[in-house]
Amino acid sequence: MPKRFVVVASRFSDLPRFPVGLDLAEALTAAAQQLHETSTPDSTLGTAVRLAVDLVPGADHAGISVVERDNRRSTLAWTDDVVRTAEEGGAPGAGHRPYWHRLWTAPVAEVEDSENGEGDDALSALGLRSVLSLRLRADRRRLTVLTAYARKPRAFDETALRIGRLFTAHVGIALDSATVREQLTEAMRTRDLIGQATGILMERLDIDAAGAFDSLVRASQRENVKLRDLARRIVDPHGTP
Repeated sequence: MPKRFVVVASRFSDLPRFPVGLDLAEALTAAAQQLHETSTPDSTLGTAVRLAVDLVPGADHAGISVVERDNRRSTLAWTDDVVRTAEEGGAPGAGHRPYWHRLWTAPVAEVEDSENGEGDDALSALGLRSVLSLRLRADRRRLTVLTAYARKPRAFDETALRIGRLFTAHVGIALDSATVREQLTEAMRTRDLIGQATGILMERLDIDAAGAFDSLVRASQRENVKLRDLARRIVDPHGTP
């Protein structure tokens, strides 16, 4: 299950909206710097939805979700509860939404007016008239999507689309970077944990380091338990199973 992250508006009270007339390149550079200053994928996602509202003209709310092939959607980050309700189907009449399906073959999907011809009563009931969904990541099974919402109809023009696509490129790079950093940190922690477990086995079984590590690997395979989890059991036998 993807980890969920809720963005509290007050967290970003010290980050002002980009001033009108600021050069787009400068605005995107400033946004990229804020994204790359985040330390985890969760914080990257949280910063991204907040910046999307600041950057994309017309946007009032934003969220990032994972969309499965069967159109199930799990929200990873959102600016406020109306986004979570819209994206996870909590509104009356929510269900299959055709604009989600378009993202499998196109990088962008839009709803110009939820009350006029597009038939999405669930969005309309929430006061959301316009939608701009932008693909962040894609594979055969799922999409990661950044979506901007507006309370006005036809809120997103060509400028919003252009800025949105440029911004999602920065978000994708920052998210990949944060993911790699998190994986490296976890790898270092795992290495230290396995080293401690190996040392304990060396003492208990009176064997050398190679033998202790081989014993750990064999036990991991026999019990069908990840090596790091087995090492954690040895290091902290009284901890949570």
